[in-house]
Amino acid sequence: MSFENRPVPTISPESSDVIIQIKQTGICGSDVHYYNHGSIGKFVVTKPMVLGHESSGTVVAVGSGCQTLAVGDAVALEPGVPCRKCTPCKEGIYNMCSEMVFAATPPFDGTLCKYYTLPEDFCYKLPKHVSFEEGALVEPLGVAVHISRQANIVPGSSVVVFGAGPIGLLCCTVARTFGATTIVAVDIMQSRLDLAKESFGATHTVLAGQAPSTENAARIISEAKLGDGADVAIDASGAEASIQTGIHVLRSGGTYAQGGMGKYDINFPIGAIIEKELNIRGSFRYGSGDYKLAISMLENRQVDLKALITSRYKFEDAEQAFIDVQSRKPGLIKVLIGGPGDDE
Repeated sequence: MSFENRPVPTISPESSDVIIQIKQTGICGSDVHYYNHGSIGKFVVTKPMVLGHESSGTVVAVGSGCQTLAVGDAVALEPGVPCRKCTPCKEGIYNMCSEMVFAATPPFDGTLCKYYTLPEDFCYKLPKHVSFEEGALVEPLGVAVHISRQANIVPGSSVVVFGAGPIGLLCCTVARTFGATTIVAVDIMQSRLDLAKESFGATHTVLAGQAPSTENAARIISEAKLGDGADVAIDASGAEASIQTGIHVLRSGGTYAQGGMGKYDINFPIGAIIEKELNIRGSFRYGSGDYKLAISMLENRQVDLKALITSRYKFEDAEQAFIDVQSRKPGLIKVLIGGPGDDE
Protein backbone atom coordinates (compact mmCIF):
# COMPACT_ATOMS: atom_id res chain seq x y z
CA MET A 1 0.00 0.00 0.00
CA SER A 2 1.26 3.46 -0.87
CA PHE A 3 0.09 7.06 -1.19
CA GLU A 4 0.00 8.79 -4.58
CA ASN A 5 -0.68 12.28 -5.80
CA ARG A 6 -3.15 12.14 -8.67
CA PRO A 7 -4.85 14.86 -10.73
CA VAL A 8 -8.01 16.39 -9.31
CA PRO A 9 -10.91 14.92 -11.34
CA THR A 10 -12.91 17.11 -13.71
CA ILE A 11 -16.45 16.85 -15.02
CA SER A 12 -18.06 17.97 -18.24
CA PRO A 13 -19.59 21.43 -17.64
CA GLU A 14 -23.00 20.42 -19.00
CA SER A 15 -23.20 17.04 -17.25
CA SER A 16 -25.21 16.09 -14.16
CA ASP A 17 -22.10 14.66 -12.48
CA VAL A 18 -20.72 15.99 -9.22
CA ILE A 19 -17.31 15.97 -7.55
CA ILE A 20 -17.28 15.00 -3.88
CA GLN A 21 -14.52 15.71 -1.38
CA ILE A 22 -14.37 12.51 0.66
CA LYS A 23 -14.73 13.00 4.42
CA GLN A 24 -15.06 9.46 5.80
CA THR A 25 -14.52 5.95 4.43
CA GLY A 26 -15.26 2.63 6.07
CA ILE A 27 -13.19 -0.52 5.53
CA CYS A 28 -15.20 -3.42 4.13
CA GLY A 29 -14.27 -7.10 4.09
CA SER A 30 -13.90 -6.97 0.32
CA ASP A 31 -11.30 -4.17 0.64
CA VAL A 32 -9.27 -6.34 3.01
CA HIS A 33 -9.62 -9.33 0.68
CA TYR A 34 -8.23 -7.35 -2.27
CA TYR A 35 -5.47 -6.02 0.01
CA ASN A 36 -4.51 -9.58 1.01
CA HIS A 37 -5.17 -11.62 -2.11
CA GLY A 38 -5.51 -9.26 -5.08
CA SER A 39 -8.73 -10.85 -6.28
CA ILE A 40 -12.27 -11.88 -5.42
CA GLY A 41 -13.61 -14.54 -7.75
CA LYS A 42 -13.47 -13.26 -11.32
CA PHE A 43 -12.41 -9.75 -10.23
CA VAL A 44 -8.60 -9.63 -10.34
CA VAL A 45 -6.34 -6.67 -9.56
CA THR A 46 -3.92 -6.29 -12.47
CA LYS A 47 -2.71 -2.74 -11.82
CA PRO A 48 -2.59 -0.39 -8.80
CA MET A 49 -6.13 0.20 -7.52
CA VAL A 50 -7.56 2.65 -4.99
CA LEU A 51 -9.53 0.79 -2.31
CA GLY A 52 -12.68 1.89 -0.50
CA HIS A 53 -16.37 2.11 -1.37
CA GLU A 54 -18.14 3.04 1.90
CA SER A 55 -17.89 6.83 1.84
CA SER A 56 -19.46 10.19 2.53
CA GLY A 57 -18.35 13.68 1.67
CA THR A 58 -19.10 17.22 0.58
CA VAL A 59 -20.07 18.28 -2.94
CA VAL A 60 -17.41 20.66 -4.27
CA ALA A 61 -18.43 20.93 -7.95
CA VAL A 62 -21.55 20.23 -10.02
CA GLY A 63 -22.30 20.12 -13.72
CA SER A 64 -24.92 22.48 -15.13
CA GLY A 65 -27.26 19.51 -15.62
CA CYS A 66 -27.34 18.75 -11.91
CA GLN A 67 -30.73 19.67 -10.44
CA THR A 68 -30.82 18.07 -6.97
CA LEU A 69 -27.47 18.93 -5.39
CA ALA A 70 -25.44 22.06 -4.77
CA VAL A 71 -21.90 22.83 -3.72
CA GLY A 72 -21.62 22.34 0.03
CA ASP A 73 -24.18 19.53 0.32
CA ALA A 74 -23.20 16.61 2.55
CA VAL A 75 -23.86 13.31 0.79
CA ALA A 76 -23.57 9.55 1.09
CA LEU A 77 -22.13 7.85 -1.97
CA GLU A 78 -23.75 4.87 -3.67
CA PRO A 79 -20.53 3.57 -5.22
CA GLY A 80 -21.82 1.52 -8.15
CA VAL A 81 -23.06 3.09 -11.40
CA PRO A 82 -24.89 0.76 -13.84
CA CYS A 83 -25.11 1.13 -17.60
CA ARG A 84 -28.85 2.03 -17.42
CA LYS A 85 -29.44 0.31 -20.78
CA CYS A 86 -29.32 -3.47 -20.25
CA THR A 87 -32.27 -5.73 -19.42
CA PRO A 88 -31.58 -5.88 -15.65
CA CYS A 89 -31.29 -2.09 -15.49
CA LYS A 90 -34.58 -1.64 -17.33
CA GLU A 91 -36.22 -4.24 -15.09
CA GLY A 92 -35.24 -2.23 -12.02
CA ILE A 93 -32.57 -4.63 -10.76
CA TYR A 94 -29.59 -2.52 -11.74
CA ASN A 95 -27.37 -4.24 -9.15
CA MET A 96 -27.34 -7.15 -11.63
CA CYS A 97 -25.92 -4.97 -14.43
CA SER A 98 -22.95 -6.73 -16.05
CA GLU A 99 -21.43 -3.36 -17.00
CA MET A 100 -21.55 -1.97 -13.46
CA VAL A 101 -18.76 0.48 -12.62
CA PHE A 102 -18.26 -0.25 -8.93
CA ALA A 103 -15.73 1.52 -6.73
CA ALA A 104 -12.73 -0.62 -5.70
CA THR A 105 -13.76 -3.50 -7.93
CA PRO A 106 -11.12 -4.10 -10.63
CA PRO A 107 -10.43 -2.30 -12.84
CA PHE A 108 -12.14 0.67 -11.18
CA ASP A 109 -10.63 2.84 -8.47
CA GLY A 110 -12.38 3.29 -5.14
CA THR A 111 -13.18 6.15 -2.80
CA LEU A 112 -10.19 6.14 -0.44
CA CYS A 113 -9.02 9.39 -1.99
CA LYS A 114 -9.58 13.13 -1.69
CA TYR A 115 -11.99 13.66 -4.60
CA TYR A 116 -14.42 11.26 -6.27
CA THR A 117 -16.87 11.76 -9.15
CA LEU A 118 -20.40 10.34 -9.37
CA PRO A 119 -23.66 11.09 -11.21
CA GLU A 120 -25.95 13.19 -9.01
CA ASP A 121 -28.56 10.42 -8.71
CA PHE A 122 -26.04 8.16 -6.96
CA CYS A 123 -25.39 10.76 -4.26
CA TYR A 124 -27.84 11.02 -1.37
CA LYS A 125 -28.14 14.20 0.64
CA LEU A 126 -27.62 13.57 4.34
CA PRO A 127 -30.14 14.88 6.90
CA LYS A 128 -28.69 17.74 8.94
CA HIS A 129 -28.35 15.69 12.13
CA VAL A 130 -26.49 12.84 10.37
CA SER A 131 -22.69 12.97 10.59
CA PHE A 132 -20.18 12.12 7.86
CA GLU A 133 -19.28 9.00 9.88
CA GLU A 134 -22.87 7.80 9.75
CA GLY A 135 -23.05 8.84 6.10
CA ALA A 136 -20.17 6.53 5.24
CA LEU A 137 -22.06 3.64 6.86
CA VAL A 138 -25.15 4.15 4.73
CA GLU A 139 -23.44 1.74 2.31
CA PRO A 140 -23.45 -1.30 4.65
CA LEU A 141 -26.90 -0.24 5.89
CA GLY A 142 -28.05 -0.34 2.26
CA VAL A 143 -26.68 -3.88 2.02
CA ALA A 144 -28.67 -4.88 5.11
CA VAL A 145 -31.82 -3.24 3.75
CA HIS A 146 -31.45 -5.18 0.49
CA ILE A 147 -30.92 -8.49 2.30
CA SER A 148 -33.95 -7.84 4.49
CA ARG A 149 -36.11 -6.97 1.50
CA GLN A 150 -34.95 -10.12 -0.26
CA ALA A 151 -35.94 -12.04 2.88
CA ASN A 152 -39.50 -10.65 2.77
CA ILE A 153 -39.51 -9.61 6.44
CA VAL A 154 -42.96 -8.36 7.44
CA PRO A 155 -44.48 -7.18 10.74
CA GLY A 156 -44.63 -10.09 13.18
CA SER A 157 -41.88 -12.11 11.48
CA SER A 158 -39.44 -14.24 13.44
CA VAL A 159 -35.93 -13.79 12.05
CA VAL A 160 -32.67 -15.62 12.77
CA VAL A 161 -29.49 -13.79 11.69
CA PHE A 162 -26.24 -15.77 11.46
CA GLY A 163 -23.12 -13.65 11.92
CA ALA A 164 -23.03 -10.57 14.16
CA GLY A 165 -20.47 -8.60 12.20
CA PRO A 166 -21.42 -5.20 10.74
CA ILE A 167 -23.86 -6.57 8.14
CA GLY A 168 -25.44 -9.08 10.52
CA LEU A 169 -25.89 -6.44 13.22
CA LEU A 170 -27.49 -4.10 10.70
CA CYS A 171 -29.76 -6.90 9.47
CA CYS A 172 -30.98 -7.26 13.06
CA THR A 173 -31.79 -3.57 13.36
CA VAL A 174 -33.42 -3.42 9.91
CA ALA A 175 -35.53 -6.48 10.79
CA ARG A 176 -36.71 -4.64 13.90
CA THR A 177 -37.55 -1.57 11.82
CA PHE A 178 -39.49 -3.78 9.37
CA GLY A 179 -41.60 -5.01 12.28
CA ALA A 180 -40.06 -8.38 13.17
CA THR A 181 -41.04 -9.35 16.72
CA THR A 182 -38.48 -12.11 17.33
CA ILE A 183 -34.91 -11.42 16.20
CA VAL A 184 -32.26 -14.02 17.04
CA ALA A 185 -28.56 -13.21 16.55
CA VAL A 186 -26.18 -16.18 16.25
CA ASP A 187 -22.39 -15.83 16.40
CA ILE A 188 -19.24 -17.45 17.80
CA MET A 189 -18.26 -14.30 19.78
CA GLN A 190 -20.23 -13.43 22.91
CA SER A 191 -19.14 -9.77 22.77
CA ARG A 192 -20.79 -9.34 19.38
CA LEU A 193 -23.94 -11.05 20.60
CA ASP A 194 -24.05 -8.67 23.56
CA LEU A 195 -23.81 -5.72 21.15
CA ALA A 196 -26.59 -7.20 19.00
CA LYS A 197 -28.90 -7.24 22.00
CA GLU A 198 -27.83 -3.92 23.49
CA SER A 199 -27.85 -1.74 20.37
CA PHE A 200 -29.23 -3.55 17.33
CA GLY A 201 -32.61 -4.96 18.23
CA ALA A 202 -31.90 -8.65 18.84
CA THR A 203 -34.46 -10.14 21.21
CA HIS A 204 -32.47 -13.36 21.65
CA THR A 205 -28.83 -14.37 21.18
CA VAL A 206 -27.33 -17.81 20.71
CA LEU A 207 -23.64 -18.66 20.93
CA ALA A 208 -22.93 -20.97 18.00
CA GLY A 209 -21.73 -24.46 18.86
CA GLN A 210 -19.75 -27.23 17.17
CA ALA A 211 -22.65 -29.70 17.02
CA PRO A 212 -24.15 -30.86 13.70
CA SER A 213 -26.30 -28.24 11.96
CA THR A 214 -29.56 -30.04 12.73
CA GLU A 215 -28.74 -30.05 16.45
CA ASN A 216 -27.69 -26.41 16.39
CA ALA A 217 -30.93 -25.51 14.62
CA ALA A 218 -32.98 -27.42 17.19
CA ARG A 219 -31.17 -25.58 20.00
CA ILE A 220 -31.83 -22.18 18.42
CA ILE A 221 -35.51 -23.03 17.94
CA SER A 222 -35.77 -24.16 21.55
CA GLU A 223 -33.87 -21.25 23.14
CA ALA A 224 -35.71 -18.61 21.11
CA LYS A 225 -39.09 -20.37 21.40
CA LEU A 226 -39.58 -20.44 17.63
CA GLY A 227 -42.18 -23.22 17.64
CA ASP A 228 -42.06 -25.02 14.28
CA GLY A 229 -39.13 -22.84 13.19
CA ALA A 230 -38.33 -19.30 12.10
CA ASP A 231 -40.13 -17.41 9.35
CA VAL A 232 -36.85 -16.01 8.03
CA ALA A 233 -33.20 -16.99 8.22
CA ILE A 234 -30.43 -14.65 7.06
CA ASP A 235 -26.81 -15.68 6.73
CA ALA A 236 -24.39 -12.77 7.01
CA SER A 237 -21.36 -14.94 7.78
CA GLY A 238 -20.67 -17.05 4.69
CA ALA A 239 -19.73 -19.94 7.00
CA GLU A 240 -20.83 -23.33 5.71
CA ALA A 241 -22.05 -24.50 9.13
CA SER A 242 -24.18 -21.37 9.52
CA ILE A 243 -25.71 -21.78 6.09
CA GLN A 244 -26.64 -25.37 6.80
CA THR A 245 -28.09 -24.45 10.20
CA GLY A 246 -30.04 -21.60 8.61
CA ILE A 247 -31.86 -24.01 6.32
CA HIS A 248 -32.74 -26.32 9.20
CA VAL A 249 -33.90 -23.53 11.53
CA LEU A 250 -36.74 -22.51 9.19
CA ARG A 251 -40.37 -23.57 9.37
CA SER A 252 -42.06 -25.07 6.33
CA GLY A 253 -42.59 -22.34 3.75
CA GLY A 254 -39.99 -20.08 5.37
CA THR A 255 -37.55 -17.81 3.54
CA TYR A 256 -33.76 -18.07 3.52
CA ALA A 257 -31.61 -15.12 2.35
CA GLN A 258 -27.89 -15.41 1.71
CA GLY A 259 -25.90 -12.22 2.29
CA GLY A 260 -22.48 -13.49 3.43
CA MET A 261 -19.87 -14.75 0.97
CA GLY A 262 -17.51 -17.52 2.03
CA LYS A 263 -16.47 -20.48 -0.09
CA TYR A 264 -17.97 -20.44 -3.57
CA ASP A 265 -19.11 -24.08 -3.32
CA ILE A 266 -20.37 -25.77 -0.15
CA ASN A 267 -22.32 -28.80 1.03
CA PHE A 268 -25.94 -27.68 1.00
CA PRO A 269 -29.00 -29.45 2.56
CA ILE A 270 -31.13 -29.36 -0.56
CA GLY A 271 -33.35 -32.16 0.75
CA ALA A 272 -34.61 -29.91 3.54
CA ILE A 273 -35.40 -27.20 0.97
CA ILE A 274 -37.55 -29.61 -0.99
CA GLU A 275 -39.29 -31.13 2.02
CA LYS A 276 -40.16 -27.75 3.53
CA GLU A 277 -40.77 -25.89 0.24
CA LEU A 278 -38.44 -23.12 1.32
CA ASN A 279 -37.95 -19.85 -0.52
CA ILE A 280 -34.24 -19.30 -1.22
CA ARG A 281 -32.99 -15.83 -2.11
CA GLY A 282 -29.57 -14.49 -2.92
CA SER A 283 -28.62 -10.88 -2.15
CA PHE A 284 -26.03 -8.82 -4.02
CA ARG A 285 -25.12 -5.29 -2.94
CA TYR A 286 -28.21 -3.05 -3.14
CA GLY A 287 -30.78 -1.98 -5.69
CA SER A 288 -33.52 0.51 -6.40
CA GLY A 289 -34.85 2.21 -3.28
CA ASP A 290 -32.43 0.62 -0.80
CA TYR A 291 -30.29 3.71 -0.19
CA LYS A 292 -33.38 5.92 -0.01
CA LEU A 293 -34.89 3.66 2.66
CA ALA A 294 -31.59 3.53 4.57
CA ILE A 295 -31.38 7.34 4.60
CA SER A 296 -35.01 7.50 5.79
CA MET A 297 -34.19 5.19 8.71
CA LEU A 298 -31.34 7.50 9.71
CA GLU A 299 -33.48 10.59 9.30
CA ASN A 300 -36.14 9.11 11.61
CA ARG A 301 -33.50 7.88 14.09
CA GLN A 302 -34.60 4.26 13.69
CA VAL A 303 -31.02 3.03 13.34
CA ASP A 304 -27.94 3.77 15.46
CA LEU A 305 -24.95 3.52 13.15
CA LYS A 306 -22.62 5.13 15.70
CA ALA A 307 -22.76 1.96 17.79
CA LEU A 308 -20.96 0.11 14.96
CA ILE A 309 -17.90 2.36 14.98
CA THR A 310 -15.07 1.01 17.13
CA SER A 311 -11.97 2.66 15.61
CA ARG A 312 -11.12 5.85 13.75
CA TYR A 313 -7.95 6.52 11.77
CA LYS A 314 -6.49 9.50 9.97
CA PHE A 315 -6.01 9.13 6.23
CA GLU A 316 -2.25 9.04 6.72
CA ASP A 317 -2.71 5.99 8.98
CA ALA A 318 -4.85 4.06 6.50
CA GLU A 319 -2.41 1.19 6.14
CA GLN A 320 -2.41 0.63 9.90
CA ALA A 321 -6.19 0.50 9.76
CA PHE A 322 -6.00 -2.32 7.21
CA ILE A 323 -3.38 -4.14 9.26
CA ASP A 324 -5.57 -3.95 12.36
CA VAL A 325 -8.65 -5.21 10.51
CA GLN A 326 -6.66 -7.97 8.82
CA SER A 327 -5.24 -9.15 12.15
CA ARG A 328 -8.73 -9.20 13.72
CA LYS A 329 -7.66 -6.81 16.45
CA PRO A 330 -9.87 -7.52 19.47
CA GLY A 331 -12.95 -5.33 19.75
CA LEU A 332 -12.99 -4.13 16.14
CA ILE A 333 -16.41 -3.97 14.50
CA LYS A 334 -16.28 -1.09 12.04
CA VAL A 335 -13.24 1.02 11.15
CA LEU A 336 -13.44 4.50 9.61
CA ILE A 337 -10.71 6.45 7.84
CA GLY A 338 -10.89 10.25 7.56
CA GLY A 339 -10.37 12.14 4.33
CA PRO A 340 -6.90 13.37 3.25
CA GLY A 341 -5.87 16.31 5.41
CA ASP A 342 -9.24 16.21 7.15
CA ASP A 343 -9.41 15.32 10.83
CA GLU A 344 -13.23 15.34 11.09
